[in-house]
Amino acid sequence: MDQLTWEKIAEVQGRLEAELMKSYLEAHGIEVELVQEALGHSVIPVAIDGLGRVQVFVAKTSSAEARTLLRDFSGPAIVDGS
Repeated sequence: MDQLTWEKIAEVQGRLEAELMKSYLEAHGIEVELVQEALGHSVIPVAIDGLGRVQVFVAKTSSAEARTLLRDFSGPAIVDGS
């Protein structure tokens, strides 16, 4: 993932919520990449000390639209850059 073309728009606790966000954004035509610490994405999901956190990235060209969609999806508290 090229850091110059991708922007983090959210960080959530748990893979399930991140996957729901990804599906919602992709349904609106926005490409999404999820990044999670390897240990937090193991066979037994870990949610302590930030290990279960998942970062949601989109293309910089889609970040404004993605933030708007996520505010509608989950409220402003979850979206970075609010």
